[in-house]
Amino acid sequence: MTAMAATATLQGDEEFEEYNPQAKLIKTLEGNGITAGDVKKLEEAGYYTVEAVAYAPKKCLIAIKGISEAKADKILQEASKLVVMGFKSATEIHQTRSNIVFVTTGSSELDRLLGGGIETGSITEIFGEFRSGKTQLCHTLAVNCQLPIDMGGAEGKCLYIDTEGTFRPERLIAVAERYKIAGDSVLDNVACARAYNTDHQTQLLIQASAMMTESRYALLIVDSATGLYRTEYSGRGELAARQMHLGRFLRMLLRLADEHGVAVVITNQVVAQVDGAASMFGGDQKKPIGGHILAHASTTRLYLRKGRGETRICKIYDSPCLPESEAMFAINADGIGDVKE
Repeated sequence: MTAMAATATLQGDEEFEEYNPQAKLIKTLEGNGITAGDVKKLEEAGYYTVEAVAYAPKKCLIAIKGISEAKADKILQEASKLVVMGFKSATEIHQTRSNIVFVTTGSSELDRLLGGGIETGSITEIFGEFRSGKTQLCHTLAVNCQLPIDMGGAEGKCLYIDTEGTFRPERLIAVAERYKIAGDSVLDNVACARAYNTDHQTQLLIQASAMMTESRYALLIVDSATGLYRTEYSGRGELAARQMHLGRFLRMLLRLADEHGVAVVITNQVVAQVDGAASMFGGDQKKPIGGHILAHASTTRLYLRKGRGETRICKIYDSPCLPESEAMFAINADGIGDVKE
């Protein structure tokens, strides 16, 4: 597809609007003893799809004002009829996975390392110290996810939750120029929200869930997922509360990735290990924050570190199917790209 055709695809925007989400809308539950009022209560509590209800623990539904235990049982029973929740053969899963869309990072070396790019339907965590390229990669992905499939995109819009005030639309326009796409149409397809505290950050995911049922979104970025937790919860005394809150946030992210098939990209900060062992044996003294809860929630974890000049190195820190290896990429004026020799 030529750049001109790509422009037409993006500016038309009809493709995004006609989106028929993988998830079934909650309205399909109406009838069989479930009233429109019950559906409204579920929507107000942040359940916009049948999948969201089917995957929810019963205690969460009972906690919704106006939904009794008997009603929760009925709702779960009806939802489970519409959602396949049993065993599938590995062949079926393999066929489904072979159709997974990958969003290009903008660097062919980095795409090769990641087996095609950022995987949709799962959580990719990017961590590294400041100036390692995390936010630049997020800005590039926000544009790339809008590209046609044959150009390495996912033909969908982007949701961006910014917790550190580092979102810059100018960067999106610079990346759009690289693909000869009108900057205005790219900006129209990116919705950004600034999160001010950890509760607000979680609340924004409920809004995101509602938006994803209305239009086709391909990518959800949270930059950074842990920044606010670091400042709001201090010391060991609040560690358990912090990890529980973070765990709930990550569970909601995973649910969005499952239900809507979007790629979820979160950035994470690092902490310096100040114990003697790390420095004595010359190991890397930086590790991602968030502990085991974050480690288990992320499907793929990428570690970015600085190289010479504008070059950066990306290492696969953890992945269920990719080997631990490294790739070099560059931060250019038009976003993430390959290192020029």
